[in-house]
Amino acid sequence: MEPSSSVTMSTPKADLQSIQAILRDRISTHAIPPGTKLNEIPLSEEFGVSRSRIREALANLEQRGLVERIHNQGARVAKLDATDIYNMYDVFELLEGLCVRLAVQRAPKGSWQDLVDLFGADLEEAVKRGDCDRLFEAIMTYRRRTQETAANPTLNTFLESIYDKTLVIIRRTLILPGRAELSFNEHVAIISAMQAGDGEQAEALKRANMRTAREFLERYKDFVL
Repeated sequence: MEPSSSVTMSTPKADLQSIQAILRDRISTHAIPPGTKLNEIPLSEEFGVSRSRIREALANLEQRGLVERIHNQGARVAKLDATDIYNMYDVFELLEGLCVRLAVQRAPKGSWQDLVDLFGADLEEAVKRGDCDRLFEAIMTYRRRTQETAANPTLNTFLESIYDKTLVIIRRTLILPGRAELSFNEHVAIISAMQAGDGEQAEALKRANMRTAREFLERYKDFVL
């Protein structure tokens, strides 16, 4: 039996953008798991809006690839198989590399000291203790900083769409044997190139980081996916 979104939560009456943001967050974090039916009536009751407003929100999420409509079954959270994920990572590698190169090119000198400090000895010790959540949050901070500084709305749209679908996978990959320490060291090298103002080197290192992430994903796909 497929899961359903019929359990309502206490949420104040919301506008369309807020509804989309809340549902997007629930889907990307798997609070609403892949394959879950998205029933309009309980959602409209939860958010205090009409069913037509819920349909509009779901249609917008469908355009982002987070929701799919099945004939005679309505809307559900989209499922991705291994091939979908691998194809996505091929594009992910290119976009992440482009993002950091643009960020370095457009950043004033001395812009990255906060990331140097973040990926310092304290985080290294936390990673050695197995604190993968702290590393994940540091990587998300790196992500936000580079996207903001790259200042390319089109690039951000594509990246956000991929993050929506891979956020849980990124977190799960970090707990695989040896991945956290490798990812930490990879990001230290990337940020060092950023601080040196070498956008091309930062791009190459970030692309290598994405390739090793994919290799871990392929090796442990039964656990991660």
